[in-house]
Amino acid sequence: MFRLLARFLGFWLFAAALVALVHDGARSIAASSLVVTSLGELWFSISAPSLNLTQAVIERYLHSVLWDPVMVSILQAPAAVVLMVIALFFALMGRRRRPVSVGLDLR
Repeated sequence: MFRLLARFLGFWLFAAALVALVHDGARSIAASSLVVTSLGELWFSISAPSLNLTQAVIERYLHSVLWDPVMVSILQAPAAVVLMVIALFFALMGRRRRPVSVGLDLR
């Protein structure tokens, strides 16, 4: 069940990364220069209150150092790249395991 959920989430995150990549490509063509949307900018445009809530929760319940250098760096990265990395992580978590050969051949 977990593998199915991980593959499903990985698939949709990969699709979102492709949408972000196409969106940046279209904006770059229209502007005749490279335009890259950061993850923070994308998240803020989709739901600003949830971004503010996430910041408050991380700073209050986890650690303030976790927000400022770590999360700010991730939020400044290109959205397509971050979504692809997270999608790859979930895809690897949901992959089927290969049988392990222990070196014993019983043919």
